[in-house]
Amino acid sequence: MRVYLLVTLVAATVAFLATPVVRRLALRTGAITAVRARDVHTSPTPRLGGLAMLAGLAVAVVVASRLDFLSGVFVPTASPLGLAVPWAVLISAALVCLLGMADDIWDLDWMTKLVGQVLAAGFMAWNGVQLYSLPVGGITIASSRTWLFLTILLVVVAMNAVNFVDGLDGLAAGTIAIGGGAFFVYTYLLAQSASSDDYSNVASLLLACLVGACLGFLPHNLHPSRIFMGDSGSMLIGLVIAAAAIIVTGQINPAIVSQREAIPAFLPIVLPIAVLVVPLLDMGLAVVRRLLAGKSPFAPDRMHLHHRMLQLGHSHRRAVLVLYMWTALVAFPAALLAVWTVPAVLALLGVGTVVVVALTLGPLRRGRRPRPVPAPRDEPPEPDLTPVTEEKHP
Repeated sequence: MRVYLLVTLVAATVAFLATPVVRRLALRTGAITAVRARDVHTSPTPRLGGLAMLAGLAVAVVVASRLDFLSGVFVPTASPLGLAVPWAVLISAALVCLLGMADDIWDLDWMTKLVGQVLAAGFMAWNGVQLYSLPVGGITIASSRTWLFLTILLVVVAMNAVNFVDGLDGLAAGTIAIGGGAFFVYTYLLAQSASSDDYSNVASLLLACLVGACLGFLPHNLHPSRIFMGDSGSMLIGLVIAAAAIIVTGQINPAIVSQREAIPAFLPIVLPIAVLVVPLLDMGLAVVRRLLAGKSPFAPDRMHLHHRMLQLGHSHRRAVLVLYMWTALVAFPAALLAVWTVPAVLALLGVGTVVVVALTLGPLRRGRRPRPVPAPRDEPPEPDLTPVTEEKHP
């Protein structure tokens, strides 16, 4: 555990120190988010924060590669390039970060971004980060091409889900830090169950690095934010959390782990949903809402979850805190399935739900009137598939 804490600290320190430098770069290159009618921020804000997060992630992985405890994690794979999995994930993360940087500066069209996302996810899958089966009773139920497609789809959905929720200062970075922390707890406990003398594993390493990068960036991103992470950050953290979710499914030995530990581990979709519950819910509701209204799924509106929190009467910071609590409410009980019984986890989930619902509806209980939300001005429709920053999404 101390090694993982060291890696997290390295990632956080580098990201924290690199963010002011990246902010100056964003100001010089014109990577600035303007204020529009549907936005929450009130002044133009630089983006490109993902570059600082990438720096923290990269330095942490390099440091980890020099530690004896994690030496087994960096063994070359049988992939075409022979890359160890952490290097393959880091290269893919750098690719989507650079793609996001280009979009933050030049506003790429949605098709270009989608192609770039698919290529980055494909590179990662080509080098070993791929679903090979859905362990339902130990049966492989699809072809290798199908699993390649599903792997790429999972990664692309995760990247775009993080982008959709990236609408308030500190929301995306904090959500992934909380969900990633819960996910790390689960993978670490799982490694302990699977081996009595070696607790190192790729998923725990990636999550430790990711949580550190998010925590290091977060002080600069809390309201009032001095910098947004932009596409360069939201796609980066979406890809890494998806990679960890894919990798962890390959750590399960049904002959070793208990049934309660296998509940989330044998369903590869459960853990990503638990960690990304807020982003996925926001994205799903937005798509359904717009289709039912006869609009494009990517048409802009002010009905995202964070907008609804503001409408209920929450302040900017309280709205972010409430969404943090919803993330923790789902993610940590899923992680605790590794050590608690299902009834105990359900009891915790029930009590937690009551508390978080009460806090969510607190302004109504106190008689505070919902805040009016101005209608968006007539603007040309934006075809962006992936929102750009905390304030640039539809």
